[in-house]
Amino acid sequence: MIRKCLYPVAGYGTRFLPATKAMPKEMLPVVNKPLVQYGVEEAMQAGITEMAFVTGRTKRSIEDHFDRSYELEHQIEGSGKEAYLEGIRNIIDHCTFSYTRQIAMKGLGHAILTGRTLIGDQPFAVILSDDLCINDGDAVLTQMVQLYKQFRCSIVAIEEVPADQTHKYGVIAGEPMKEGLWRITDMVEKPKPADAPSNLAIIGRYILTPDIFDIIESTPAGKNGEVQITDALLTQAQKGCVLGYQFQGRRFDCGSVDGFVDATNYAYQHLYKNGTGR
Repeated sequence: MIRKCLYPVAGYGTRFLPATKAMPKEMLPVVNKPLVQYGVEEAMQAGITEMAFVTGRTKRSIEDHFDRSYELEHQIEGSGKEAYLEGIRNIIDHCTFSYTRQIAMKGLGHAILTGRTLIGDQPFAVILSDDLCINDGDAVLTQMVQLYKQFRCSIVAIEEVPADQTHKYGVIAGEPMKEGLWRITDMVEKPKPADAPSNLAIIGRYILTPDIFDIIESTPAGKNGEVQITDALLTQAQKGCVLGYQFQGRRFDCGSVDGFVDATNYAYQHLYKNGTGR
């Protein structure tokens, strides 16, 4: 039912300068794989094979990563090093990739709207590569796709955060439907702790119905002069239904240096050393 996943990857990654001056932050490696590859693998686990990227200047290495490298493959052909490419070869063989550019950085809502030409009129997933999610069981997006099959509406992944961290996230208020599932009644983008409606924060996993595109088009710029996806989702929630899902699994905020280091250490101990990280 969900065939396409959108990756907004046009951001500058300023918190990782100077490393991201010429390299996309999505290509920063967690042990031996770039962040964006973890995101694509998560989408594949959810049964999605059509990957759509909203890119920008200096992002060509993302396209190159999801393509054959004939010179490299020729050099290591027949050696044990070929095993290191098994994971990315499997992705290339089973997925299709499409790209469009976001000319100006006008917020996540605008980035998602820019991807409309790649998505068309169908429900779709969104993964923000900054948020690395690691699970022993079903991946976060797999959990959300299963929910979509039941409810057929937009769904955002949420988790509890410390009250003094709400200014970093979109924060929801809602009516509990069952354990871990909320019908959203309010959303606020990066509120001060005193103004936050709860400590349930939206993280970088979404399933969106295609009417979100028209809603974004009519959504005025909000906080920081950007078109916020939270504002569009609130409008959608007021017109119908948007669910917040407290997912099973562990998330690392790889948009911050501390979170990136934590993710690298965790992945090395739990994925790479036992051979599942290739």
